[in-house]
Amino acid sequence: MRSWRAADRIPFMKSTTAATTHPMSTRTHLARTGYLLRPPQVIASPETRLEYRIDRMLGEGGFGQAYLATRLGRSRVVPTIVCIKVSGRIDGWLREAYFGQLLDGHPRAIRVFDAFPLMGGDGHVLYCLALEYARQGDLQAFLHRTGKGWPESTARREIAGILQVLGKLHRGQMLHRDLTPMNVFVCERRNLKLGDFGIVRHQSDRGGTRAGTMNPLTAPSEFLAGAAPKWQARDDVYQVGQLLGMLVKGDARARIRTSEIRRLPCSDHLKEIVYRCIGERRKRYESAHELIEALSNPPALLRVGVLRTLEGAHLAFTGILNRRRPEAARAARRAGAIVHRSPSARTNVVVRGRPNPLQAAGRDAGLKLMEIKRLREKGHRITLLNETQFWRLAGRDAVKRTASRAASTRGGEIAVRKNKEST
Repeated sequence: MRSWRAADRIPFMKSTTAATTHPMSTRTHLARTGYLLRPPQVIASPETRLEYRIDRMLGEGGFGQAYLATRLGRSRVVPTIVCIKVSGRIDGWLREAYFGQLLDGHPRAIRVFDAFPLMGGDGHVLYCLALEYARQGDLQAFLHRTGKGWPESTARREIAGILQVLGKLHRGQMLHRDLTPMNVFVCERRNLKLGDFGIVRHQSDRGGTRAGTMNPLTAPSEFLAGAAPKWQARDDVYQVGQLLGMLVKGDARARIRTSEIRRLPCSDHLKEIVYRCIGERRKRYESAHELIEALSNPPALLRVGVLRTLEGAHLAFTGILNRRRPEAARAARRAGAIVHRSPSARTNVVVRGRPNPLQAAGRDAGLKLMEIKRLREKGHRITLLNETQFWRLAGRDAVKRTASRAASTRGGEIAVRKNKEST
């Protein structure tokens, strides 16, 4: 299911049986399907007893069709101009109506004012929703029309607003699964609102829910490849990361790739957030709440710590060292350290060289540095050393270990000699 932009022409149609999105003109599509409602038809809601005059068609998708409509008569709740969504299928209509009630009054959710069945001219029942009308259209259309990315501060604020809606769903063990730029709407004062809850699902356990219909524009690559069995909250987070990157870039026609994140026109902190969202699945933020926290609070600085010895340390290297990495690894082992190729839950010491200019998300956000921050967030204690500190400790500890081995060897020889003399 998808929501509807406010532009006159029909930009997209989404198949209900395949995860594909195809452009199609209004004339071509209506030649195949026909109108469900015909302007200037007047329809009446038996629920609220309000009447709506259908003015023109706005779009068509998996749900059915959407029309611009005018409310007739008086109402203190329903605005004069609304969007009427109509479908011949009851399942999506029921979900939209349910979530309209659940999120009623939420400032970041498209409001559902009315939900009612309607008897069609051919005797079939049509299912209608009267929705808040977003005059600026959906995010994809808006960015395409303006051709400009949003300032970082605005992007942070508006995505945090969308996350408030998503957070309410996640707290109720529900997953959205369709967070696309066509289901996020630009309302008054460029406020973003989330719409279209047609494929939201409850997850029966923490394992998530099986993913069926999805839009390939923002679906995680693991699902497109068939490698992930169940959709989880972190997969909703992936889609929000895509929205955030698109908003900063100013283009929502293609998905954001990890390789282009470092070139986004924003701070390294925001680049790191986008990377965490759309990067390796197990390292993503696990809920909307975690992502809101990341957007609101900059990470702690990666300060150099103090260490007395490398003996027994689980150590990893990152950055560009003045000496070759194999030489440094050998020195660390001679000093009694255990060397890891990458930081892990066992790592407690990281030696940092000069930043690589091609790091994934900025000076302090290479892949290993991001993993260090993630592990620290989970409570792991990791000491950061610069290269000077490392070589000082490595040299001193290696000398100590050599002296200790020599002393141990001499002690053993003396013990053997005394045993021989005693016999």
